[in-house]
Amino acid sequence: QVQLVESGGGLVQPGGSLRLSCAASGFTLDYYAIGWFRQAPGKEREGVSCISSSDGSTYYADSVKGRFTISRDNAKNTVYLQMNSLKPEDTAVYYCATSYFADHCIATMFDYWGQGTQVTVSS
Repeated sequence: QVQLVESGGGLVQPGGSLRLSCAASGFTLDYYAIGWFRQAPGKEREGVSCISSSDGSTYYADSVKGRFTISRDNAKNTVYLQMNSLKPEDTAVYYCATSYFADHCIATMFDYWGQGTQVTVSS
């Protein structure tokens, strides 16, 4: 049974940092595409960062390039999202998701989702 559990969200001041973790079980992470998505109130879910299953290449949304870093620890079957220089517009529920077939960081291409973790950036 595929399961994804996110952790690490919270309240942080603008300019601060957070590291999100997504622990995977029921499958081997390095054979799957894995990604972080976020959804703010009244907005559609958007792809923040993804790792391709085919070659391990990474994708970042323009809004987070240079500030966020996605990484994967295959030994722990866990994926991380390091978020630096956080801005109020980064406030959202962050989800990790996985798919065997996804080749783009688009939410509709991902099959399995975690429950989400709230990130709030505010002074």
